[in-house]
Amino acid sequence: MKNTRKATFEDISQLAELFDQYRIFYHKESDIPSAENFLKERLEKRDSEVFVAEEAGKLTGFVQLYPIFSSTRMQRYWLLNDLYVNENYRGKGYSKELIEEAKELCRLSDACGILLETGKNNDVGNQLYPACGFERYDSVNFYEWTNKIN
Repeated sequence: MKNTRKATFEDISQLAELFDQYRIFYHKESDIPSAENFLKERLEKRDSEVFVAEEAGKLTGFVQLYPIFSSTRMQRYWLLNDLYVNENYRGKGYSKELIEEAKELCRLSDACGILLETGKNNDVGNQLYPACGFERYDSVNFYEWTNKIN
């Protein structure tokens, strides 16, 4: 049974609460007003795709993807940047349904694939992603440069 769909502006309030929980999980301070503004801006500018999972009218999780491009493949990729399911709704298949939405977006947009990163200690994610058909790269390193003015 499909419990997922594309997010709408009417979802912003509930979605911001989930987004705030997600950020807290990653050791960020709670800031629901900023979460609302950030998500509203993403939807207004259409610079990300957001899908939500719901049960009985209540949002239970979300996935957010950003478009990126591969110069060597000369095609679009989708970066699965955020995936979160409220802890009270885990184990019900919502993450897999949200990932299926991401895969369908990839197919419909003729993208060459979906990329993501997750922590080595994210046991749930490191089991989920291979179970959903993702392959782990052992041959590359991931680096980050942080702009210190923010």
